[in-house]
Amino acid sequence: MKDVLESILRGIGTGSVYALLGLGFVIIYKATRVISFAQPAFMLAGAVLVTYLVKPLGFFVALVVAALVTGALALGVERLAVRPMIGRPVFTVAIITLGIDIAVRVVVNALIGLDVRHVGDPWGLDTWKLPGGILIEQRHVAMVVTTAVLIAGLFLFFRYTRTGLAMRAASYDQEAALAQGVSVGAVFALSWALAGALAAVAGTFAAVGGSVSESLWLVALTALPVIILGGLDSLPGAVVGGLVVGVVQEVTATYQGDFPWLGGNFSVVTPYVVMLLILLVRPYGLFGTREVERV
Repeated sequence: MKDVLESILRGIGTGSVYALLGLGFVIIYKATRVISFAQPAFMLAGAVLVTYLVKPLGFFVALVVAALVTGALALGVERLAVRPMIGRPVFTVAIITLGIDIAVRVVVNALIGLDVRHVGDPWGLDTWKLPGGILIEQRHVAMVVTTAVLIAGLFLFFRYTRTGLAMRAASYDQEAALAQGVSVGAVFALSWALAGALAAVAGTFAAVGGSVSESLWLVALTALPVIILGGLDSLPGAVVGGLVVGVVQEVTATYQGDFPWLGGNFSVVTPYVVMLLILLVRPYGLFGTREVERV
């Protein structure tokens, strides 16, 4: 039982990183109806930027600065590469975002170079001991707390600010929002900036305790099952999906050795297995909006 609970706690920590990535995907999708494949590159860019800033600024200040800079980078990319594609087929815009991902990663990989780069780790392997002798790593607690603060901030932003309400209006009906004076172009830009900042935070926490390499962007691929599981247009779904995937992945990693026939890395594919099982029952995800067409 102790191992199960520790695995669940680790999974919640890991799942919070997936939730941040998933939120970025969903924010862009709700605004533009396009899945942005550039998110992995922004995740890697943010983590690499922290490696350059962590010594002079410290981990936490470096994280904030990297999130802001990565958000500005995503904003610039949207204005230069995505904005001119408005009105084109969704598939075309999605391919453009894939090209952006490749271009940004090429530049970031050059910044990584041959040296081993670290984002820093204020917590090390320090743990807290809970009742029952259950151990939880402090970095996992930090991941959960950071994610909770950001989610609360997004909730307040979307619910109580004029800009947040404008983004919500545009996500429901762009034409109606335009008729009410909402700048849909500004909504598109801000959605990319928010997604880029969230990706930078997620990438940094994903690299805590290890090194930053070009393979870090592969972590972002797990966000795809997360958003499909929770629902492409659901922010709460991204959070729930991230936590579910994180817990299932960690529990599987703990016990997959008891089932040799599964293979040594079965936990890597469990997000996709969970996604397929959910889609068999709920094709629009757990919280996704069911589309109804009248013919």
